[in-house]
Amino acid sequence: MSSWLPLIAAGLVLAAFPAIAQEAPASPPADQPLSKYVTSVEKDGSITFRLYAPSAKSVSVTLGLGKPIPMERNQDGVWLVKTDPQKPNLYEYYFNIDGFRSIDTGTNAPKPQRQVNTSLILVPGSILDVRNVPHGDLRFVTLHSKALNSERQMYVYTPPGYDKASQRLPVLYLYHGFGDTVASWVTQGRAPQILDNLLAEKKIDPMIVVIPDTETDIPDAIAENFPGATRRKDFYPLNAAAADRELLEDLIPYMKAHYRVRDDADGRAIVGLSQGGYQALVSGLSHLGTFAWVATFSGVSTTTVPNKAVDEALNNPEKINKALRNFTVTVGTKDQTTGKDIAGLKAILDEKKIKHEYHEYPDLQHEMDVWRPSFAAFLEKVFK
Repeated sequence: MSSWLPLIAAGLVLAAFPAIAQEAPASPPADQPLSKYVTSVEKDGSITFRLYAPSAKSVSVTLGLGKPIPMERNQDGVWLVKTDPQKPNLYEYYFNIDGFRSIDTGTNAPKPQRQVNTSLILVPGSILDVRNVPHGDLRFVTLHSKALNSERQMYVYTPPGYDKASQRLPVLYLYHGFGDTVASWVTQGRAPQILDNLLAEKKIDPMIVVIPDTETDIPDAIAENFPGATRRKDFYPLNAAAADRELLEDLIPYMKAHYRVRDDADGRAIVGLSQGGYQALVSGLSHLGTFAWVATFSGVSTTTVPNKAVDEALNNPEKINKALRNFTVTVGTKDQTTGKDIAGLKAILDEKKIKHEYHEYPDLQHEMDVWRPSFAAFLEKVFK
């Protein structure tokens, strides 16, 4: 008899909550081609956004950092809008469905994020395309981090012909921004396509690119546990210190043990965007004998997140100028997220007469249209 008690108790609990009749969400009719219901890029580069939501009251789409574009529902329950022709690029977008922000469930291209709320769409015709050129290998590596006492993952790009060659190659460490994932520079940044295409055009030299996870997710530094208002004060310093330990104690030794890499400062670069730009600043300037190439794209700086080791390095301009082959800083002129950081960093570099390359992207904000071109331009300078 006692064996029935849990079931009786469960039934009593369920009975306490009245059933709410709900219909299953509608699916596109099986007798129609799916192309009538999903987003597509047209031959002229325009985008036709489609969303099958026959019960929705109002739907709009936001493309990039633009304003919401209202959509119209047709007789088949499909919400549509067609844009003007877009220049070749990889774009972000999302739907607003009766006040709910949604990715495009009709595609397979969500933006890599820790909290996914945006989709991606490629208008072909740029360096971001997969072209008929020799392709490098992209390896997804899992390793144990002694510094963090956790299992960590990273991508490693090796250039075409790497497995058949014996030459030791330089290594570039590439960090993503806040809230993104280890896949961000791969999927949205299109780093493998940029590398393949520039190598095919003979604009860059062969190199290995390591793409780690910028966020360490250690118990004391999990981003979600820090309110946005105090994140720079409380989260960034803890995470940067942890990522720096991982880089020096785990990632660099792993690459030396498993790949044919150079082991000199001239053969090692560190690059990042936004939060990853702060990481490049912290690790690059804290270990001048380890890295000879440093780049920060719209990066957080010590203007808002102080760091003792970085400040000490910046106060010794002769040492930096001697150690670094190149120090690159870029930003969009309308960047409201880290514009203050970059302005503060540039003021220090100018005042201290620290050699650097500075480039502004007119009318752009905190966005990939700054970071992908910055990466491509830096690749054409590094290790030369």
